[in-house]
Amino acid sequence: MDKDLILTFKSKILNFLIEIGPDVLIAIISFILGLFLIKVLKRILSRVLKRSNVELSLKTFIESLSTFVLYGFLIFIIGSILGIKSTSFLAIFGAAGIAIGLALQGSLSNFAGGLLILVFKPFKVGDLINVNNNLGHVEKIDILYTRIITFDGRVITMPNGNVSNSDVDNRTMEPNRRVDLNLKFSFDADIDQLRPIIIKAMSAHPKLAKHLPIDVWLDAIGEYELKLVARCWVESIEYWPAYWEQLEAVKKALDKEGIKIPLPSRTVYQGNQEEIEKRT
Repeated sequence: MDKDLILTFKSKILNFLIEIGPDVLIAIISFILGLFLIKVLKRILSRVLKRSNVELSLKTFIESLSTFVLYGFLIFIIGSILGIKSTSFLAIFGAAGIAIGLALQGSLSNFAGGLLILVFKPFKVGDLINVNNNLGHVEKIDILYTRIITFDGRVITMPNGNVSNSDVDNRTMEPNRRVDLNLKFSFDADIDQLRPIIIKAMSAHPKLAKHLPIDVWLDAIGEYELKLVARCWVESIEYWPAYWEQLEAVKKALDKEGIKIPLPSRTVYQGNQEEIEKRT
């Protein structure tokens, strides 16, 4: 009896393997070919986008989205080969979509945020942006996340949903950016003498926007100093190097002319009230 049961079980397994064996083999071959085709299609898509001069931020988004779509299509084909009907597939995808949608509401928000970034273009790959106190150059805009690299070499990955709903300070969208130098001088300094010295020093910078003015103005009168602001315009991408170089150039020019930066001082009087009033 046991032998008959074992033989019957083996026979059913063999018949089952014979029935589904060809489909499984075809599915495996299709899966391997599908992976190869996906790699080929991604390379072709990358070349087409590169030749068409598509904006880099849009390029990375399309590539990541195409990867998701191609793998989803491959899974659909494999399921069809294994005998899963398209209606059943749609029902499974629909149910899974609802479950995944509820579980991944943040991801859907990030996907929508990525679309908003690409449509309204508050920034693109390569721009210097400040979002939520994170300052860096945009390296990549994916379907769910935006990645920036800070000046000190840190990589920050931000959800697109948060980025699209935040204030974005794009510091390289305009071709030129103003450099402001805050300078301090003693009360007896001659502003008319200082102005040409500072302007001459700042005019020598190679990245200066020649068509925009250089200004030197008295900005405020402090407790023990005059506060001047010196302003010029440079290429946005060169802002920080230009800021440091201009500050150094002005300092050297002032030193050459013998003009010193004032130091805070206090006058202390000793004696009775009558003597102090006489001195003051």
